[in-house]
Amino acid sequence: MNAPVDVSFFARAAKPLTSYRKYWAARFGTAKFLPTSREEMAALGWDSCDIVLVTGDAYVDHPSFGMAVIGRMLENQGFRVGIIAQPDWQSAEPFKALGKPNLFFGVTAGNMDSMINRYTADRKIRSDDAYTPGDVGGARPDRAAIVYSQRCREAWNDVPIVLGGIEGSLRRIAHYDYWSDKVRRSVVVDAKCDLLLYGNAERAIVEVAHRLAAREPVARITDVRGTAFVRRESIEGWFEIDSTSVDQPGRVEAHVNPYLMVSEQAKANGATCAKEDEAQAVADQANAAVSAIPAIQTIQFVANPSVKLKVPPRDRSVIRLPSYEQVKADPVLYAHANRVLHLETNPGNARALVQSHGEGATARDVWINPPPIPLTTAEMDHVFDLPYARSPHPRYADENGSHDGATKIPAWEMIRFSVNIMRGCFGGCTFCSITEHEGRIIQSRSEESIIREVEEIRDKVAGFTGTISDLGGPTANMYRIGCKSPEIEAACRKPSCVYPGICQNLSTSHDPLIKIYRRARALRGIKKILIGSGLRYDLAVQSPEYVKELVQHHVGGYLKIAPEHTEQGPLTKMMKPGIGSYDKFKQMFEKYSAEAGKKQYLIPYFIAAHPGTSDSDMMHLAIWLKKNGFRADQVQTFYPSPMATATAMYHSNKNPLRKITRDSEGVDIVRGEKRRRLHKAFLRYHDPNNWPLLREALKTMGRADLIGNGKHHLIPTWQPLNDGAYQSARRKNSTPAPGTPAKGRVLTQHTGLPPRVTGSAPQPKPSKRR
Repeated sequence: MNAPVDVSFFARAAKPLTSYRKYWAARFGTAKFLPTSREEMAALGWDSCDIVLVTGDAYVDHPSFGMAVIGRMLENQGFRVGIIAQPDWQSAEPFKALGKPNLFFGVTAGNMDSMINRYTADRKIRSDDAYTPGDVGGARPDRAAIVYSQRCREAWNDVPIVLGGIEGSLRRIAHYDYWSDKVRRSVVVDAKCDLLLYGNAERAIVEVAHRLAAREPVARITDVRGTAFVRRESIEGWFEIDSTSVDQPGRVEAHVNPYLMVSEQAKANGATCAKEDEAQAVADQANAAVSAIPAIQTIQFVANPSVKLKVPPRDRSVIRLPSYEQVKADPVLYAHANRVLHLETNPGNARALVQSHGEGATARDVWINPPPIPLTTAEMDHVFDLPYARSPHPRYADENGSHDGATKIPAWEMIRFSVNIMRGCFGGCTFCSITEHEGRIIQSRSEESIIREVEEIRDKVAGFTGTISDLGGPTANMYRIGCKSPEIEAACRKPSCVYPGICQNLSTSHDPLIKIYRRARALRGIKKILIGSGLRYDLAVQSPEYVKELVQHHVGGYLKIAPEHTEQGPLTKMMKPGIGSYDKFKQMFEKYSAEAGKKQYLIPYFIAAHPGTSDSDMMHLAIWLKKNGFRADQVQTFYPSPMATATAMYHSNKNPLRKITRDSEGVDIVRGEKRRRLHKAFLRYHDPNNWPLLREALKTMGRADLIGNGKHHLIPTWQPLNDGAYQSARRKNSTPAPGTPAKGRVLTQHTGLPPRVTGSAPQPKPSKRR
């Protein structure tokens, strides 16, 4: 068996996390919780904080919360770290709560992008926030990374600001903003931070902290991988590659051969020459005159082997992207910049990027260094073995010390009994931003570290009943899977290792994961281990033993997987496998469930309105759903998140998976509320509220044959007397679709008008809402 690559191949040039000399403040020891107030600082014997972290999430001291990981990592390096969680952003005063930090402010919007956290895919305001006590929305501002950074600057304008988190990662260059429907500047410019750390930033934050502690000016820290910053002057010693344009509009004509006759030129161009006969006669006479002349030899030009073009070294090359002003004005250049960015994401060969913002005297460059070197297994163990309290800060507890009821933090409840075993994803799904944030190189913990955490949950976490809710990560089954060859992996520029098929260089062995499952469930006090992370089923079917192990021991009745669609049009734009892979997995799932004597079910998830999806594609998906007996409870509509490839498609109507030109492939984009509602309606074909819209659409599409009352029909001809209203499980966020009849009123099939008032039922009173 070929062993997967050890990411230590990439780490040869990276300084190990544990090799730094600890800062002098290490003498204060480890805090049970990082302090959130002056009183807590005093109890620890601190007179100040070296670093103050500001986050949009409630403070939960758990390795699934990014700010806790960064805080504990810095504490382990000897720094005194305080946390300001979900501050009131109306003034700078709350940002002074812990005093002036000695080294820097670390700022993040939280585990989620603040805009995605606050708004639905239809741009409606959410009333909940899983990262806030009581699940209450509105505890953080829109574009929190910018707002928090500005308030920190107001609090102390001479303290460096280091921005991080997923919101910063996905906005490191000029990006399309779905909520304002325009291209915005890099967050580095808008937040006015000194440094942006993108990705899982342990390696970068440790280096930056020690260099600042050594009194190195932050403006001179320009060589740390995984960082971005603003510069007005160029940096010496770099070779700049201009990538600010694509081909120009119009056809590019081939050069005319000057030795062709007029008639031959005309024929080559598909035309005829009016004087062709006359020209031919003249040519015959000329040929007779020169027949005695020796044949002329054609000169062959060959390249001089002694002259070689020297390619600049990749580690000293920087690619200049189209400027902010260019990508804002030209969607094609936006798609081009997005494509270049995604091609430069492999830590083994990525080059630095630079993008100009502003013109004339205000011009400055946003410089983006290559991605961070992935952590080794030993470093992953170090990060996850730090002394986390594995619970929310006591400030959120009630008088009984409980975190239930009004103080419950849903995001913590979801992960309190789960274990993260790896990072990264090489799937490359275009609608997902995991690769842009965590990278596509899988970083795995050791088996011993994982087992230790399971035992710690069993022994220390209150409320544990014997069930581990998840052993997973961004993807459930990529643990210790990687390229067979370190050299190939370091040179590869493919966006996915599993699309359009599984790469021949990818090791697909699930043996290490099977071993962990078996060992973990055999531990004393462990009754059940469930797998809650998303499963890459096209990878899973490569190991029938793994599928059997998963199905017979780690499924709690239902297993959620995400085919996302059935049709090739959208699947090729998503970079997802065909529905045949799902069918193969389904057969294995049902076979092993039957062998175990269990009744278990697959719950497939699908996306509506994804770029590249036609109305016909959604119709065929609805037919497939009905044929297979699925009724979607919740519908996921495509959400254009910053920097995702699918978002570039949405904005530009181009496909960045291919080379971008003015005439390159266009993409069908689902825009407008009515069409997005139609695509969602196809997914919920069984909801009576959607039937009028679907009937109209099917007739327009020439598929009225799908309207009828038989089993082979998609929707019936009749409409129920009740309103058939449906609300999702997240009822607080559900709002009636425009055109939905009010309660007690239905639209008749034939006229589209409300039925006549007969007095048999009271009519709804007019709403006072405006």
